[in-house]
Amino acid sequence: MMFSVPQFIDIEDKIAGPLTWKQLLWMIGMGAALLVMFNTFDKALFFILAIPVILLFVALAFYRPNGIPLITFIFQMFFFLFRPKISVWERPVQRLPQSQPKESLPVAAGPSDKRITADRLKELAGILDNQGK
Repeated sequence: MMFSVPQFIDIEDKIAGPLTWKQLLWMIGMGAALLVMFNTFDKALFFILAIPVILLFVALAFYRPNGIPLITFIFQMFFFLFRPKISVWERPVQRLPQSQPKESLPVAAGPSDKRITADRLKELAGILDNQGK
């Protein structure tokens, strides 16, 4: 039996027209902020302050630097600015104690002849062919 695999699972669902629920909440927040400003300030001051507020909320709703929401980008910027910078990849230098010269260790008995004979060469080829077995 064949199963259908969901496509585009990383894209948010559209709630109201082309807006996702996060974008819709930012737009509702902008409307509420503008309503409070309209009732608080006179008309000239309202229009002067409304333009930056609208730009801020539209940027928070739609602008995605490096593919992440702007609010996440702003939080990451503040965390970078105010958290201590610790370089965890730099290991502290550890000084090893100076060791005294050791007496010469006995050398294991082995072939002192460094020449390779035909028999030894065939033996090494057999080891390599058998992958060390």
